Amino acid sequence: MTGTTGTPPGRGWLLRLVIAFAFAQGAVSMARPAVSYRALALGADARAVGVIAGVYALLPLFAAVPLGRRTDHGRAAPLLPVGVVLIAGGCALSGQAGSLSAMALWSGVMGLGHLAFVIGAQSIVARRSAAADQDRDFGHFTIGASLGQLVGPIAAGLLVSARGDQLARTSATALLVSAAVAMCSFAGLWRVESAGGSAGGGPIERAGARGARPAARGAGERPAGRPVSVWGIMCSRGVASGVFISLAVLSTTDVLTAYLPVLGEHRGIAPATVGLLLSLRAAATIACRLVMTPMIRLVGRTALMAGSCLLAALLCASVALPLPVWGLATALALLGFALGVGQPLSMTTVVRAAPDGARSTALALRLTGNRFGQAAAPAAAGALAGLAGTAAPFVLLGLLLLGSAAVAGRGLRHGGDGASRTAARGAPRDATSGHPPTPGHAPGSEPCGGEATTRPRP
Repeated sequence: MTGTTGTPPGRGWLLRLVIAFAFAQGAVSMARPAVSYRALALGADARAVGVIAGVYALLPLFAAVPLGRRTDHGRAAPLLPVGVVLIAGGCALSGQAGSLSAMALWSGVMGLGHLAFVIGAQSIVARRSAAADQDRDFGHFTIGASLGQLVGPIAAGLLVSARGDQLARTSATALLVSAAVAMCSFAGLWRVESAGGSAGGGPIERAGARGARPAARGAGERPAGRPVSVWGIMCSRGVASGVFISLAVLSTTDVLTAYLPVLGEHRGIAPATVGLLLSLRAAATIACRLVMTPMIRLVGRTALMAGSCLLAALLCASVALPLPVWGLATALALLGFALGVGQPLSMTTVVRAAPDGARSTALALRLTGNRFGQAAAPAAAGALAGLAGTAAPFVLLGLLLLGSAAVAGRGLRHGGDGASRTAARGAPRDATSGHPPTPGHAPGSEPCGGEATTRPRP
């Protein structure tokens, strides 16, 4: 019974959402390297490619929180078709752009569409997934992204040719095809949101209302209807660390997608081979997410996050070495597997840590961190590439991932590996430490610098 277990009847909605996400992400993953190649054809250097890649994240950086607020107080599904239209329009218009500034603008529109789609889709998964199924459902949801990242770069590599003066024409063709791929997402956008699927209507919200809220009633409880401030959400234990880990992992994936073509040009690797290398990384990420549940059972979610970020840091730095193509392929395959952990587990961390009624906003804050990384990392990578060579950005990404491994490892030092088993035992627990909340204390709602750091553990 849904009202008792919190499990929605059937999971066809998740399959349809994964299919739609695969098309949307496939279009973006096809367009991103095509944008880089078209920018090179228009005379861009490594620094300009970095700026254009950064603009993709600039508009979403300011739009994420307002969209999250809107979704917390309404339906999430309407964001999906809006996102698809913006993605398709950005891809098509990038293919027709004749200047670097126009390419940067339409790249930003594409990024805004991707943001709208992802906020809506993640909110639907959070509302419709039972607490015990969060890691699994978010893992399966992100398989859609990995499928898109697998097929998109291959398609771009097959369509783009660097021979003679064909780069501008073939990259424009790839961008127009990516717009058509984005429109295929509409095939999966039916009945993905439950009836009456407004904020608080899904099983996650109902479970939180049955479990966490009674313990939280008392001094300091937030009045009904009053939205939690952004600062209050970020101060909830587990939210900031989830945001940073997600930022590091997605920035790495994004810079790989944007800069591997530049590295390939520098090392004489054909565009088709670069597309295969990017798709190999995505295939390894899919493999990781298919076996994520047994890996969590084996080592625990916190240890898995910390270890995967540390391994990814070492592998990412190795891309800067003058490896042969087979060595680069091996490094990227292992890197893809290591990067497969961070995104779905950071989603679960943020959803569990966020205060009730602010989960879409918390997910939007996570996406804001992602977009900040996507804006800053390529720009920093471009500046670094201009000063120290095209391989230098991968060393920078290794350092960023090393920092995320340290942040994730803090949970181990605080004994925080119980969150993955919270729902199975049925007791509300802290999103990062796994300990039961104290009376009068809502999980994930500690003020910064206050009770969270001083209250005794049970």
